[in-house]
Amino acid sequence: MGSNPTVAPLIVVVGETASGKTAASIKIAQEVGGEIICADSRTVYQQMDIGTAKPSIKEQSGVPHHLLDVVRPDQKFSASKFQSRAIKCIQEISKRGRVPIMVGGTGLYIDSVLYNFQFNSKPDEALRTHLEQMNDEELTTLLNTKNIGSDSLNTKNRRHVIRAIERGGMTPENNTLRANTLTLGLTLEREVLKERIRLRVEQMFEDGFLDEVKRLSEEYGWEHESMSGIGYRAVKEYLEGNASLNEVKEAFFRGDLNLAKRQRTWFKRNKSIVWFDNPEALIVKAVEFANSFDYN
Repeated sequence: MGSNPTVAPLIVVVGETASGKTAASIKIAQEVGGEIICADSRTVYQQMDIGTAKPSIKEQSGVPHHLLDVVRPDQKFSASKFQSRAIKCIQEISKRGRVPIMVGGTGLYIDSVLYNFQFNSKPDEALRTHLEQMNDEELTTLLNTKNIGSDSLNTKNRRHVIRAIERGGMTPENNTLRANTLTLGLTLEREVLKERIRLRVEQMFEDGFLDEVKRLSEEYGWEHESMSGIGYRAVKEYLEGNASLNEVKEAFFRGDLNLAKRQRTWFKRNKSIVWFDNPEALIVKAVEFANSFDYN
C-alpha cells in the first residue's frame, strides 16, 4: 500500500455474493463518516432491485451510496464507464472530508480502480461482429483454441465470453496498487455461505422477485445484458412454462454458488487483499486505517 499525500485514502471491501460485504461496509461508513461506492455490474441497473440484492432503501438512507441505479435496463454499461465514475466519486467524497468505501463483488470493476487499468477506447468492430455471429459452442471452442482460462469467466454469458476473446483472455496489466488504499476481503465457511445464499433466494421470492422480472420483461424484453443475470434467466424459464417455481429457485441457488466460485477465483489472484472470516475484525481494521489519515 503506497503512501502519497495527494491520493485520497480509499477502503475497499470485496468478497463473494452473500458474504456480508454490504452490512460490513455500512458499519464501517457509520464509524468513520464514510460514503459507499457500489462496485457491482448488476446493481447499476435501475428497477432491478430484488434480484440484484441491491442495498435496501433503509440501508441507503443511513449511509450515502453511489453508482447504484446508473442506467436503465435497456442501456449498456461497462467496466471503463464504472472506472471513470468511481474515480470521480472517490475524489468528490474525499473533498467533502468523508471516507470513500468501495464495496462489491465484480472483480474487473474493483481492479480497474485499484490498478488504473487502461481500456481500449475503440473495440475492433469487425472482430466483435464476427464473434457475435458465432453460436455458443463455437465461442467455447475458440476459448479453448486460444487457451483462454475460463475459471473466473461466466461462460453462460455470451458478452463476457466475447469480451474475454477480444482481450485475448488477459486483463490489462498493471501491478502497481493505488496509493493510500486498504483492500479487505470477507470470506465465509462454505456451508455457511450456501445456507445464506439459499435463504436469500427464498427471501427474494417472498419480496416479489417474480413480479419484478415479469414487469421488466414486459417493458424491456429479454435481449439486453441486464436481463442475463442469474435469477432473471431462471425466472424466464418459469414465465415461459418450462420450469416449476422450485426448479427456478434451485437454478438461482446453483447459479449464485457458481458465481461465488468465480468471485473467489478472481480475488484470490490479488495478493494485496487482507482476508477476514470475521466481519467485526474486518471493520476494526478498516476503522484503524481511516483514522490514520487527516481529512481536514
